[in-house]
Amino acid sequence: MAGGGGGGGGGGGGAAPAPKQDELQPHPVKDQLPNISYCITSPPPWPEAILLGFQHYLVMLGTTVIIPTVLVPQMGGGNDEKARVIQTLLFVAGLNTLLQTLFGTRLPAVIGGSYTFVVPTISIILAGRYNDIVDPHEKFKRIMRGTQGALIVASTLQIIIGFSGLWRNVTRYLSPLSAAPLVALAGFGLYEFGFPGVAKCIEIGLPQLIFLIVFSQYIPHVIRSEKPVFDRFAVIFSVAIVWLYAYLLTVGGAYKNAAPKTQSHCRVDRSGLVSAAPWIRIPYPFQWGAPTFDAGEAFAMMAASFVALVESTGAFIAVSRYASATQVPPSILSRGIGWQGVGILLDGLFGTANGSSVSVENAGLLALTRVGSRRVVQISAGFMIFFSILGKFGAIFASIPAPIVAALYCLFFAYVGAVGLSYLQFCNLNSFRTKFILGFSIFMGLSVPQYFNEYTSVAGYGPVHTHARWFNDIINVPFSSEAFVAGVVAYVLDNTLHRHDNAIRKDRGRHFWDKFRAFKTDPRSDEFYSLPFKLNKFFPSV
Repeated sequence: MAGGGGGGGGGGGGAAPAPKQDELQPHPVKDQLPNISYCITSPPPWPEAILLGFQHYLVMLGTTVIIPTVLVPQMGGGNDEKARVIQTLLFVAGLNTLLQTLFGTRLPAVIGGSYTFVVPTISIILAGRYNDIVDPHEKFKRIMRGTQGALIVASTLQIIIGFSGLWRNVTRYLSPLSAAPLVALAGFGLYEFGFPGVAKCIEIGLPQLIFLIVFSQYIPHVIRSEKPVFDRFAVIFSVAIVWLYAYLLTVGGAYKNAAPKTQSHCRVDRSGLVSAAPWIRIPYPFQWGAPTFDAGEAFAMMAASFVALVESTGAFIAVSRYASATQVPPSILSRGIGWQGVGILLDGLFGTANGSSVSVENAGLLALTRVGSRRVVQISAGFMIFFSILGKFGAIFASIPAPIVAALYCLFFAYVGAVGLSYLQFCNLNSFRTKFILGFSIFMGLSVPQYFNEYTSVAGYGPVHTHARWFNDIINVPFSSEAFVAGVVAYVLDNTLHRHDNAIRKDRGRHFWDKFRAFKTDPRSDEFYSLPFKLNKFFPSV
């Protein structure tokens, strides 16, 4: 085609020179993502690592604050309870992140709260047996203990599937073609938390989005410095500026006569966290009392746990790419899921009212900073634990207005979606089989949850609506997750449509991943994923 264009302009005498042969070659396929400043095993200098760790802490705070802010008032709790639940969720997230980076996949993945568990938790809140409790504090505690019981039971699903090696056998059949829709929609599928959140207070959200992009993408090209400063710390710079601006708007009385909803989204003093948080408090197991168990609710929470397991698999694959590691071997993914199950067990024991999964926004932050160091994420876990114990200081950062957080999501979720699409470099995009699987799985991954969510927002309940609320959740929760639907559709189609044909094996990109199917077949796996303290002797990776 390029040659044809040159021929057309030949009459003028100044025809474009014929392109060199190497210019016509497609970009080479890369096992590991190039241009990453620090990979998993190479930590940045300590001062930089501490600042980067703090940035990860700031980014994960969004989900940590939003989920209890939605759930606690419905449970009957006030600002005091909300502050304690946020502290507990932060504390457990710190523990889980440390466990995952030390003994799980060993990837720089932050393990935080998950929106997937919100629906079954709301079902527990609406359960009939709490209707006759008059005292809101008592009601809050009783509901919290109900969620704890459900989470403790649900954690066994991931613990068993992970540590038994069952998940290893499932992910062994993942190819770049079936991983692409799963990882892409682990990011793009969260679109409803992006701009709709920014628009709730556009005068704060939009400047945050613009500043973030200017600092991270434009300034580094204008101001050339020895070390990347503006792009690496774009979150800290932009949040500080916009937060100050939001504070000035609040103090200046810009929202004095605004609607209550606008005030709650825009004002910096509306979260009620700073006044409610204690100075020092260490969360401990069973702080709300002994958990209570209900079989139906436990099954509903298990469905959410399985969805979170699939979503986290996609997020782990994204993190491995942005950390410039090789593809995660199936046995390591399985080990990571097992430890994530332990994380959900801790959620149940401490009482966070929410389960855990891999933080997608922090996976996106790895791309923005180009630092995939494990130590940085371990430092961020330290910040989580530190600020969860020193409640007042933690509450100051936790009161960042939600539109600022939503603006960060717009970029980070996009980065994760993009890394999913990058797996298509291993596939043959001229194959009709590839086009069918890719297009159909991504389309259904967006379309099916859209139907379920739209139905729920109009009717107040999901399309599956029986008298057993737990049964409704078992069906409605999985089909409301974009990454789950896309991942399952792509996986099933890719593994059932004449996959034994050698040419098709190449089209799927399987031959690129063959060397990562077992832990031992690629020497780099040992560098990135082997356990610390010589534990590999006792727990060998298959």
